[in-house]
Amino acid sequence: MGFIKAFISKLGRPSRRFAVGTLVAVGLVAGVLATSAFTVAVDSTNTTEFCISCHSMKDVPYQEYTASGHLKNRSGVSAGCPDCHVPKSFWPKMRAKVMAAKDVWHEMLGTIDSEEKFKERRLQMAERVWQGMKQSDSATCRSCHAWGSMNYEAQALRARRQHQAAQEQGETCIDCHKGITHTEPVPESDGTENADFDLAF
Repeated sequence: MGFIKAFISKLGRPSRRFAVGTLVAVGLVAGVLATSAFTVAVDSTNTTEFCISCHSMKDVPYQEYTASGHLKNRSGVSAGCPDCHVPKSFWPKMRAKVMAAKDVWHEMLGTIDSEEKFKERRLQMAERVWQGMKQSDSATCRSCHAWGSMNYEAQALRARRQHQAAQEQGETCIDCHKGITHTEPVPESDGTENADFDLAF
């Protein structure tokens, strides 16, 4: 009986050590739960399915992607939207996620909610993506296509020469491979279409 009274008394006036221990334990549990929730949220927004949940992405970019070598190819290796558009490193990935908030905002505003509006802004959007790829030295491309892993002898002569020259000159993938998955926009004043490059998967 005296044990129960002492326990109830302790609950009413916990010791400092007990209070600090409880706070640390609660903090650890809360930290683990918050980290888990954050990881789930980042992972769930890092899928092609999430990307095309916006009407504006499903109508044009996704249709181009499904017809590209990045989805179906002879080697059976598929790259989804985040493989090309979301950096792999933590801080660049977080920056991309924060910057993507404007895309959600423009989706709600209806900025590119029709094929006509999308095509009207396509060059501006593409240039922003190209600039990011250029600044990162095409890091997302290189997560699959690395100079050191290329078998130049297995490539067509033209591709071999261009890849070797690009490597020697310090060029990056996006310098030559614009329009590889999505139609390359051409400025209104320029009536010519740039030739698409077909990746040899």
